[in-house]
Amino acid sequence: MRMKGIVWLRIAVVYLVIGVCFGMYIGMAELFDLASVHAHINLLGWASLGLAGLMYCLFPAAGTSKLGVTHFWLHNIGLPVMVIGLYLKIEDITTFPLIPIGGSLAILGIIAFAFNVFMNMKESQGARG
Repeated sequence: MRMKGIVWLRIAVVYLVIGVCFGMYIGMAELFDLASVHAHINLLGWASLGLAGLMYCLFPAAGTSKLGVTHFWLHNIGLPVMVIGLYLKIEDITTFPLIPIGGSLAILGIIAFAFNVFMNMKESQGARG
């Protein structure tokens, strides 16, 4: 499956909406102990996926490479699992290890992204503007 930068940007915008709505909810309900969930949604969802999407728009070959596809799936499976796990842990709903499982997947995805940046994003291959 080929992952184009625009897909990353669209998913990032979904996280932006979720993060803003969740932030408003925790603020209005004064549930400030959930601030770390809000931060992870915004930083790993909106900001990180958005920046990766922009980079993959500039370097489309990197976005469709094996490392790009690996990054996509690990990040987009790991992040929601980790964020849901964090929420459930803070609310004392479960002790199932969703945070380390999701976090490990997300970190592996970010490592794949780092390798992708150094291996597949060459100045001569970028989109010309």
